[in-house]
Formats: sequence, C-alpha cells, structure tokens
Amino acid sequence: MKPARFLAPAERELNDAARYYEGRALGLGTDFLERVAVAVQDIRQHPERWPIARGSVRRRLVRRFPFALLYQMDGDEVVILAVMHLRRHPEYWTDRIQQP
Repeated sequence: MKPARFLAPAERELNDAARYYEGRALGLGTDFLERVAVAVQDIRQHPERWPIARGSVRRRLVRRFPFALLYQMDGDEVVILAVMHLRRHPEYWTDRIQQP
C-alpha cells in the first residue's frame, strides 16, 4: 500500500467541507471525513484504478457527497492535490499539479 499525503490547500478544503457539513447536521461532517478516508484508502491500495482527470492527475469520487479527490503519484507516494467540490470552479486546482 502506498503512503499518502494531502497538500496544505487540499487539507484546508477537507476541513472546511467537514465543518460545513457538521454545521448542516450533527454527525454529517464526521460522515464526510469517513467517506474521504475510505476513498484515500482505495487510492492507496490501487492508485492507478481511478480515471485520469488531466495529465498525470487522477480523480476518485467521494461516495454520497459531491466531492472528488484529485491526486497524482510522486515516486512511491500518493499526493492529494485537491478535495474538489464537483459543482464549483472545476479548474481552480490546476496550479497544484506537480511536474515530473
């Protein structure tokens, strides 16, 4: 299984979304974080399984929530570039792509 890390902006997006959902309904933020954790686990186990979004960046949808994890490989490590809301500014994260 590959190690994974979130870029700082992606971690902020994750925490902001969790706070938003928790404010909407008690426990919903926790559910969001759990679904993201499952998605990260899937990516770590099978990083090449998910479709390519752009160049070397792949996209794993988060079940139940309108979010996707955008990630790429950096050597033997999975780097989460963005926790992207699917209905907002779809290209905002492109400056985070790491060039080989």
